Amino acid sequence: MRKQIGESRNVDYIDTRNDRADTAESLLPAIINKKVVHVAGSEYLKTKMKESLGTNEVHARRNWRDALATYTQPRVLQVLALGFSSGLPLLLTYSTLQAWLATVGVKRAALGAIALVGTSYSFKFVWAPLIDRVPPPIPLGRRRGWGITIQILLIAAILALGSCDPKHNLTRMAVLAVAVAFLSASQDIVIDAWRVESLSADQQAPGAAMVQSGYRVAMLVSGAGALFIAASAGWFAAYATMAALLGVGLLVFLFGPEPKVPAEKSYVARTVWQAMLHSLYKAVIEPFRDFVRRPLWPVILIAIFLYKMGEAMAGVMSTPLYISLGFRLPEIATASKIFGFFSIVTGALIGGVVTTKFGIRRSLIVCGILQSIGNLFFVLQATGGHRIGYLALCVTAENLTGAMAGTALITWLSSLCSPAFTATQFALLSSLASLSRTVIASSGGVLSERMGWVKFFVLTSLVGLPSLLLIAWVGPRDGSNEQKEQAAS
Repeated sequence: MRKQIGESRNVDYIDTRNDRADTAESLLPAIINKKVVHVAGSEYLKTKMKESLGTNEVHARRNWRDALATYTQPRVLQVLALGFSSGLPLLLTYSTLQAWLATVGVKRAALGAIALVGTSYSFKFVWAPLIDRVPPPIPLGRRRGWGITIQILLIAAILALGSCDPKHNLTRMAVLAVAVAFLSASQDIVIDAWRVESLSADQQAPGAAMVQSGYRVAMLVSGAGALFIAASAGWFAAYATMAALLGVGLLVFLFGPEPKVPAEKSYVARTVWQAMLHSLYKAVIEPFRDFVRRPLWPVILIAIFLYKMGEAMAGVMSTPLYISLGFRLPEIATASKIFGFFSIVTGALIGGVVTTKFGIRRSLIVCGILQSIGNLFFVLQATGGHRIGYLALCVTAENLTGAMAGTALITWLSSLCSPAFTATQFALLSSLASLSRTVIASSGGVLSERMGWVKFFVLTSLVGLPSLLLIAWVGPRDGSNEQKEQAAS
């Protein structure tokens, strides 16, 4: 029923319901080449193929002023608000919740177990197909309907969590924390899908930068901001304020547009069982089949897995390095909060401009090299010892280059998603990208003990380089002739 079109997009369709004369004329060459597929509008085909080229060819043509101006476009600013809503609940079920429980004397074992609440973020791809396929309870479109539904439930769950007394309702708090994390992960699924489907090709990189920036600002608000509110007005006031701030994203879903995606060919099942099997196939199997139609798809997955591995290994062992050099926790915290925060936001925005200007493939390579160089500042720190200036420089370099690479990576992952399966495919790809952080990076402690700090951090700067070679091989080509021919056909 569908045939892949191009390397970077494979979801573009031709409408067989258009004017008969136009349709016959446009379908004839496609029939000869056995590339007939059903779609929701011939104009959609032209638009999406231009966007497929736009992600690469248009990027290379844009000047710096145009690239910066993209950040002021209304749709990109809406992504900033959604990024803020995405990052707000995270610390409410992690460090902020741990601080609350610690103040009332909860045992350390229970505090450590709080980290397990975040498991939902790692496995959100499991229920992402449901959000892709099941109609939302609120009939405002697939993305807006689910976004509003989930955010209303999330606001209610945060208010319920903030109303608990940890001295008497610890079990209830644990259940509500799991609910908040689950709803937050579900919100991320919808927000990522809305962003990918709503932004044009030349807005994808700025959108990736904005969602990271909004996320980091929200973490600062729900972390340090919530603690300040709790100190002066109590914990319920802190959590209620965070719940109210979620309304920023809710307004975007209420008044923002529903992304336009291709309509599917109707399917009439003969039995209920056949309908169930078809729905299961479309929700679970088809997103995988759609992706593996891409040439060299295993190489693409390996490149995604390896791209942030070195940064993850270095990040896991950064605090142990600082402590071993004699830095006090307040010094580390100050450098991380001030220099780290502004470096991440700045790096994300610069990454968006660079990707818009030079295209995805070249930006992935350039930002990946800078990310590896950023890890070498840990070598400087390890050899320089206890120097506050080195600490500030190290934190700045790591976060700045890591955020630049993160923006380029998110833009690439977005370009790999088909509009029919955006939520499922992006959840899978982003989970794969973060897998190296949780699996491979955990070996950093053993490696640093055996190799020493200097050799270990040199290794972290080298471990991501193979992914750059793979990206040079399979990454999206900037304005390739093949893409141009497909767009013109």
